[in-house]
Amino acid sequence: MVEQKKNPRRSLIWYCVIVLAVMAVLNTILMPQLSRMQTKEVDYGTFLTMLENGEVKEVQKDGETIAFNTVDENDPFIYVTGAWDDPELVNRLTDAGVKFSNIIPKEESPWLSLLFGLVLPTALLWGAGYLLIRNMQKKMGGPNAMQFGKSNAKIYVAAQTGKTFADVAGEDEAKEALKEIVDFLHDPKKYESIGASMPKGALLVGPPGTGKTLLAKAVAGEANVPFFSISGSEFVEMFVGMGAAKVRDLFKQAQEKAPCIVFIDEIDTIGKKRDGVGLTGNDEREQTLNQLLTEMDGFDGKKGVVILAATNRPETLDQALLRPGRFDRRIPVELPDLQGREAILRVHAQDVKLGPDIDFNAIARATAGASGAELANIINEAALRAVRMGRYAVTQEDLEESVEVIIAGYQRKGAVIAPREKELVAYHEIGHALVAAKQTDSAPVHKITIVPRTSGALGYTMQVAEDESVLMSREEIFNKIATLTGGRSAEELIFGTCTSGASNDIEQATKLARSMVTRLGMSEKFGMIALETETNKYLGGDASLACSEGTARQVDEEVIALIGKAHEKAIGILKENLPALHELAHYLLDKETITGEEFMAILKKYDEPAALNG
Repeated sequence: MVEQKKNPRRSLIWYCVIVLAVMAVLNTILMPQLSRMQTKEVDYGTFLTMLENGEVKEVQKDGETIAFNTVDENDPFIYVTGAWDDPELVNRLTDAGVKFSNIIPKEESPWLSLLFGLVLPTALLWGAGYLLIRNMQKKMGGPNAMQFGKSNAKIYVAAQTGKTFADVAGEDEAKEALKEIVDFLHDPKKYESIGASMPKGALLVGPPGTGKTLLAKAVAGEANVPFFSISGSEFVEMFVGMGAAKVRDLFKQAQEKAPCIVFIDEIDTIGKKRDGVGLTGNDEREQTLNQLLTEMDGFDGKKGVVILAATNRPETLDQALLRPGRFDRRIPVELPDLQGREAILRVHAQDVKLGPDIDFNAIARATAGASGAELANIINEAALRAVRMGRYAVTQEDLEESVEVIIAGYQRKGAVIAPREKELVAYHEIGHALVAAKQTDSAPVHKITIVPRTSGALGYTMQVAEDESVLMSREEIFNKIATLTGGRSAEELIFGTCTSGASNDIEQATKLARSMVTRLGMSEKFGMIALETETNKYLGGDASLACSEGTARQVDEEVIALIGKAHEKAIGILKENLPALHELAHYLLDKETITGEEFMAILKKYDEPAALNG
């Protein structure tokens, strides 16, 4: 549950209410005077008598209606009731020397005068001000843009984040590191008695989607303390000094609600290294960072204020932010391993109706490298597919199809492919599978399909390892490059040509070969020398060469030689298994999708005679 912060628009409404109340009081006081100023009516005889006595000053007539005012200037116009059609009226007025005309003023209500004179202009001014503020808020960053110096942190009251450690799976090491913080918030005296102080801050580092924000909420839920949540971008303001003021306000609120947890998501937005760029190195972002450093030094950690922050770009953070006394602990939140992926799948499937044939381990093995967010999406896609298929529970087939949707996109069932192109795609995919199956240290083939996908793939071969390995040998990587070249090798061997269908294979093979030479020290020519530096480890792993132009040329030659060697190996494997290649390709062409078991059953028919002859 989020505590509601004071709304400035409510103050504006209260001011308007007070103004209207004052106007109503003044109107009440003035009403007797207004009532005395109201017009009155007399009969025609009284009018004639007053005319003869010289009391009438001016007369106005419209048809049978007569209005006059007296010599007394304080009296308004008096209306004449029952006016007769007197032909001598003009002569009477002329003889009495009274001015007369045919224009009659309309009687005005004091309430209408008050409405149009005061209330309506006030309402129009308030409406114009409100629209002006709304427009400025949109241009300057949302509903809190005009709240200068106030932090935009969402404040969750104790135990209302809705998350605990039970909701976090696959990150056991990170949870273990954070449990000490929870214990400190529960019983700080236990640490004070021995003279220990809790780390002021913990930095959660990892790729996107691994559950850094979820872990922070789980810590607050376990500790049963208030939880302040704010994004680093919310400190960024167009006015210099406003971001620093927001930092001060955030820490002031945290001190008042201690013990509590302050969570700053995407802290790299304000925590980047100071480089002196800008107005003499004193721009808004750096002022905000300086204020954050000062506040983290200034508050007393024994009060129970713990700062958690998350980032997927730790290499960009200022070193002053990472020193002891500020973010004392750096907690990696990495991509889950096999057991972690299985645990995450089970957590997200708790509220989903599942069929009896569900095998989460198989799905976990097929999703190596997937983050927690992607695994949650796989479960949801499977549930959606079950609904589309008219089922009331998710089956293993739904889960496997959802994995393929995440990897390659949805099936393009309406796509029309020429028969020759379809045959070429079948040989291409069997080329991959056959080279993979005939090599050691290669993951088994799980599925082969030539059904086009929305990602642009006309088919793909899925390999799923039985066990997950952390390290890869030189032989494994080289065999993987050979497998990637197997599709192009089959095209060249059977059709005597090559197509654009191998573009993604070539890209992956080149990346692996270059990594072997420049980063993994697996090149005979260069040995254990790092020729490349990796940046943005958690955001794609961009790399840049750190060598001379001559060395870079030699790196290119080594990469070309590696891929050429793997290509030759793939062609040799396919030539040795040409009959199996033809049968498997035609079988795939007929079925469009075959399992790894079907593939191996056909391949074994050709292996058994060779084994007997041997």
